[in-house]
Order: sequence, then C-alpha cells, then structure tokens
Amino acid sequence: MSNVEKVIIIGSGPAGYTAALYTGRAGLNPLVLAGPEPGGQLMITTDVENYPGFPEGVMGPEMMELFQKQAERFGARVQHDTVTRVDFSQSPHRIYVGDKEYQAHAVIISTGAAAKWIGLESEKTYGGFGVSACATCDGFFFRGKTVIIVGGGDTAMEEANYLTRHCEKVYVVHRRDTLRASKIMQERAMNNPKIEFIWNAAVDEILGTDTPVKHVTGVRLTSTVEDKKWEMPIDGVFVAIGHKPNSDVFTEWLGHDENGYLHHKPDSSHTEIEGVFVSGDVADHVYRQAVTAAGSGCMAAIDAERYLEARGL
Repeated sequence: MSNVEKVIIIGSGPAGYTAALYTGRAGLNPLVLAGPEPGGQLMITTDVENYPGFPEGVMGPEMMELFQKQAERFGARVQHDTVTRVDFSQSPHRIYVGDKEYQAHAVIISTGAAAKWIGLESEKTYGGFGVSACATCDGFFFRGKTVIIVGGGDTAMEEANYLTRHCEKVYVVHRRDTLRASKIMQERAMNNPKIEFIWNAAVDEILGTDTPVKHVTGVRLTSTVEDKKWEMPIDGVFVAIGHKPNSDVFTEWLGHDENGYLHHKPDSSHTEIEGVFVSGDVADHVYRQAVTAAGSGCMAAIDAERYLEARGL
C-alpha cells in the first residue's frame, strides 16, 4: 500500500489549491491533478478586486500562481494532468489519467464549473476586456456605463438588477419574447427603471478596439424573428446563460442535480461515498465566488484529514 496516496485533489482553482494548502500543512503530502485549465475560471479574469487581502486588486492568473506556490510550500505536488475516469467502488479509490492509475485513501473533487458562452470568437477576444460572465465579479468596473446582459433566466434577471447598482443603463437581450425566469425575478427586473428589454434578438458579434486599450465598443444584434441586423454602442457585455459544472467524470458515482452539480451531505463536504469529498463550484450553483470556493476547499481538507485520522491513515 506504499504507493497509495493519502489525498488526491482533482482540479485546481481556489478550492483545489486551498484544499492542497490545508492538507499539506496537515502533513498529508497531497497530490494535485490540476486539470486542463490550472487555476480555473480566474485564469481568464483580469482584475480581481473582491478577494480579501488584495486592497489594490490582483490579476486572476497572478492570484492563482500565488495560491499554487503557497500550497507547494507545504508539500503539495501539482501535476498538470487531466483525470479521464474514476473508480469509487472500493477503497483505496482509483483515479485514471489515460492509462495511468493513481490510488488514494481520500479524494477531494475541486474541478469547478465553466460559464456557458454564446460561442463567438469575439467573446474570447474581449474576454476580461468588457466581456464577462460574472456581474458580481466585474460589475464594479462599469460604473456609470451602459451594458448588455444576455439571457432570460433567474441568473440573468438577478445579474441585471445587480448591475443597475453600478451602471447607468442595462439592456437585457433575449432570444424570445418571454422569460424563463421566475415571476418574482421578472417583476423585479421589469420594474427597475434602469433595465430595458430587447426581445427576439441575439448578439451576433461583439465589437471593440485595441486603442488606447482593448475594450468593447458595441454589439451587432440579429433578430430571431425577421431578417434584420443592427449595431448598438455598448460598454460591456455580460453573458448569463448558465454554468456547467465540470462533473461528467464523477456523475456515474456521485449524486448530482439535474445540471450536474455534485451533492454533499449537509454542513460538510462529504459525498455519499466514504473518503470522497467535494469543494468549490462543482458543488455550488449559488455563489460561485473565489472566496466561497476557497472556504469550501478548507472544509474539504479538514473533513478529509479527520476521515484519515479516524481510520489510522
């Protein structure tokens, strides 16, 4: 059993690296299989101003580099490998990267979630430069500006209302003429004087410039009911068409909701399988913030440490 890891953490980002920090300081020598996008969604976030301890703000990639270095200082080993399948049928648990097998007494899943995007190349071009999928994260940067939010569900309405705290005007662009959002969320948005709806329309292209700095200047809209396109000037585009948790590898083994967010027991990070824990956005469809992900990574690490200690491991 000497080749069995005490703890394997699948995924990086604030949750994974915080779990690695805590298990490392507990002397558990954690192995982090960081995945295809080490650092998670923060790697495509330019300025992070709402994480405690960074009064001047910090670039997302820089923050994740600091997280990784701190975890490694306490013995975490980070490998940029992608887990392709798992076998939780017995303990120790088995984790596979292609044909390579790893075994671990405790597994912490921190694979995060990814925002769903419209699918435009210009989204990538201006991502972090006027295009965002998180109003709570980035709304502050659009004080006094005019923005568009794309979507028609509860999240879109919630984010539209939130953005009116900062923005002069918020346009909601929706493909249909009715919303999927709950009645109360619809009413809040429709009664907000700063919100205006553009029905039966989709964002066809995001327009921008690199001078004097890269930023969004407008959008091209296309009608979903007639052959019509038009452009409108805009300062920012927020995409709110949902998130997808990175849980496909685990849903065969673990309970999850209809969208794939993994379940855990109340007031803990324990799943229904002993020795398997979850943290971060892969199990959080509500908050999805770096600071809450980090907190849940701490919880998972403490739960894993207590689990191993109780079994003399």
